[in-house]
Amino acid sequence: MLTLARAPFRARLNPWHCRRVPLLGSFARQYSRPALKLKPEEDEHPDSPPLQLPEHAVISTFDLFSIGVGPSSSHTVGPMRAGKIFIADLEELKMLKEVRTLKITLYGSLAATGRGHHTPQAILLGLEGSDPETIDTGTIPSRYESILANKTLLLGGKHRIAYNIERDMVWHWDRVLKTHPNGMRFSVFGEEGELLATNEYFSVGGGFVVNEKTKVDENMFYKGIDKRTVHEARLHQSHSFSDPADTSSAIASSGTAASATDTTPDGNKLDSGQPPYPFYSGDSLLALTKKHNMTIAQIVHDNEKSFGYTDEEIHAKIMKIWSVMDACIHTGVSTSETTLPGRLGLRRRAPILYRRLMRGLYPGMAGPNVPQIESGSKHAGSIASPGHTEDFQVDSQNVANQNRDRRKLGTPASRAPRVVGSFDHAVLPMPPRKTDIPAMDFLSCYAIAVNEVNASGGRIVTSPTNGAAGVIPAVLKYITEFVSDEPEKSIQTFLLTAAAIGMLFKRGSTISAAEGGCQAEVGVACSMASAGFAACMGASPETVLQAAEIGIEHNLGLTCDPIDGLVQVPCIERNSLGAVKAVTAAQLSMASDGVYSVTLDEAIEAMRLTAADMSVKYKETSLSGLARTVRIPLSVPAC
Repeated sequence: MLTLARAPFRARLNPWHCRRVPLLGSFARQYSRPALKLKPEEDEHPDSPPLQLPEHAVISTFDLFSIGVGPSSSHTVGPMRAGKIFIADLEELKMLKEVRTLKITLYGSLAATGRGHHTPQAILLGLEGSDPETIDTGTIPSRYESILANKTLLLGGKHRIAYNIERDMVWHWDRVLKTHPNGMRFSVFGEEGELLATNEYFSVGGGFVVNEKTKVDENMFYKGIDKRTVHEARLHQSHSFSDPADTSSAIASSGTAASATDTTPDGNKLDSGQPPYPFYSGDSLLALTKKHNMTIAQIVHDNEKSFGYTDEEIHAKIMKIWSVMDACIHTGVSTSETTLPGRLGLRRRAPILYRRLMRGLYPGMAGPNVPQIESGSKHAGSIASPGHTEDFQVDSQNVANQNRDRRKLGTPASRAPRVVGSFDHAVLPMPPRKTDIPAMDFLSCYAIAVNEVNASGGRIVTSPTNGAAGVIPAVLKYITEFVSDEPEKSIQTFLLTAAAIGMLFKRGSTISAAEGGCQAEVGVACSMASAGFAACMGASPETVLQAAEIGIEHNLGLTCDPIDGLVQVPCIERNSLGAVKAVTAAQLSMASDGVYSVTLDEAIEAMRLTAADMSVKYKETSLSGLARTVRIPLSVPAC
């Protein structure tokens, strides 16, 4: 809810030094958002305390996996949604036409790496009424340039005001608001410079947007611009702030599904709109699967039905999510663009890697009848082999012509000299050889493809974030292409199982790199993908949770230090390694036969503690690590 003010401002150019008069907003209806009472700058301090945990972990799978735009869920998708929500509130209050100027203040990580993450573009286009799920990604650069050049902003697509980004966007990278490091404040002013309304929003990772009073129902606040359109079950979820340790033990011991007559661990009745199988932890989720003889995917599926979806709608939404993921891989491996945007001038690798895989550079892959890589879903397009495209035929002919010309001229191919090593030595050099694991090479290629699309601002699925968006699609593509005999069944099982793990991390720790470093992004994605892979292999729920634990345990402490604030280095390669690690973690769990020492709940708590202890320099601020030691522009060798 907006904080409204009618007191006139004396200083038009620097209104933040003037006293604000907070008043209650006017959403006089049942589903109103509580007002956020703003205080002066004493709310701002460098340490952000952990959020209190809601009663259970269950949110919608389609909130966790949401379609958006690159390069960042927390710095691009979230701010765009926040801008649209702010304008929607102004329209509801019939104040939009009174607005003459608008100030945007960014705090903490949003300010520190916002430029490289396209935060200004996202907020301004959100204020113009765009949504990350539907916006034409190809129009973003031109629309942003138009705003900068014309110094005007079309609020909600209907009310034009003067806007000078140099004057009206303030960057406080050295200050953090209390609720979360990714804080932003929007304020609008009238004809005489008087403050009309103001609000703060926090982008908490994965595209979720909350404020101080709405953080307990963030699962519908970030997407439900108008709550009248949100399903009733999501509006009336009851939440408590009891100790999560107590709730975990209580539900784990009972292992029962919720009904209208059930009670929460603190004795309150569960609303009939609650999900039928609420879980609080990995242990409580495992207890539910044993009690009701259901897989994790089945538990999550039935919880989705409590949000108003039918079986057919759940299936269609899952396949839609996969089709966007699959299309993203296709775009990444088939693009004609050679470099990524930004000062690094980073060379795209996915198209080259994919062509090499399909040309037969690996033993067993050669020959004219290289099979086409089919899509894992009937709803998505397939990735055609470059060996059967005109592009590849021309490329191959050029290579042949160059080689023929070199032979005629007697010139060697332009290749770096290879250090062979001395044969007159106690340690003899190794002979050159190539590995024969093309499936794993495709896995890496898929992950890189997705994150190159993300880095260029393309269409993406938060999985659970944009910075880690390549891990889950890559592993799922690997399953549909090289493992599964029933792709659609595998897609549903994989995504629903992965979603359950993501929900546990979101409740018990964080999926925001600004709070927890890259362990909260690639680490969580690796854990989710590990669980999904094991589930598709028919592993037991206990083994699935063990796979998730291995996936996160060996990513603990992973820092977020993007060079130049761009989601490129080390992010893109890190997704490739996260995907490979996910498959390895699942294989280890299935080979261990129930023998393990660390539970998923213990690993999630360890991640939370690690995030709390981690220096702010390694939490998506680009203040240390590779962001400090690597020179710009990078010198990137050809693949």
